[in-house]
Amino acid sequence: MKKILLTGALGQIGSELTGKMREIYGTDNVIATDIRQTDSEVVTAGPFEILDVMDIEAMGNIAKKYNVDTIIHLAALLSATAEAKPLLAWNLNMGGLVNALEVSRELQCQFFTPSSIGAFGPTTPKDCTPQDTIQRPTTMYGVNKVAGELLCDYYYQKFGVDTRGLRFPGLISYVAPPGGGTTDYAVEIYYEAIKNERYTSYIDRGTYMDMMYMPDALNAIIDLMEANPSNLKHRNSFNVTAMSFEPEQIAAEIRKHIPAFEMEYQVDPVRQTIANSWPNSIDPTAASEEWGFKADYDLAKMTTDMLEKLKMKLG
Repeated sequence: MKKILLTGALGQIGSELTGKMREIYGTDNVIATDIRQTDSEVVTAGPFEILDVMDIEAMGNIAKKYNVDTIIHLAALLSATAEAKPLLAWNLNMGGLVNALEVSRELQCQFFTPSSIGAFGPTTPKDCTPQDTIQRPTTMYGVNKVAGELLCDYYYQKFGVDTRGLRFPGLISYVAPPGGGTTDYAVEIYYEAIKNERYTSYIDRGTYMDMMYMPDALNAIIDLMEANPSNLKHRNSFNVTAMSFEPEQIAAEIRKHIPAFEMEYQVDPVRQTIANSWPNSIDPTAASEEWGFKADYDLAKMTTDMLEKLKMKLG
């Protein structure tokens, strides 16, 4: 990777990945794009272009303008938002992906897009879900992710595009606010613990889901993209995870730092149904064996860091 174009750079992953990549590859070599513009460092600290990923001509022009050799395609609607607006989700998530793949094919770019544990469904093995297993999701987001994995495989096999991807679990970060995902409770709970010492969870007790702290997710993207392609038996997409927990466990960890913290439950039927269709835990063995994946943060280490960083952020 020498010249990198990111779509959806102001989103959950992009808002942090852009800065990390600029530190590694050079500010001028990482071009951030999004459909909107803000005064954040993503926009002000390096090259930035407004881009609607549904406009393939505009995407191609930006890629050619900066002579990019890598496209990191992050623009998408997340699970809960996608379920509320399924047609928009299909058009944006799949249309934007096809456009990014086509530009990558034309310009011979290396390509990355994230998949998700949402690509699994209720008939998938729930515990230690294998890398290769049945995928019959019951949400529009999940359908998008399975189709996206297959499409990326197709572009690799048919056109030789160097496509790579990760099946992310819920991602937890103190930088970007929650963006409409089913696992967002695991971000919101830290904000509310600091601000109000109380949180009402929309996910029910006993609901296990895989999670990962954002620093591990960013390292995983870069490590995969830098991996020797001859070592990759899989490409789209590798299971990755760092921890699996249910709401009571994250609350208990927070109480070690904020003893007065209390949690109640008001279950959201839509997001709970989505969560119930996902695995309790997934197996990242293929990622470990093929390119050395390893997560650094567990629940305790992440909670300590999240609370420290959020206290500074929230003043």
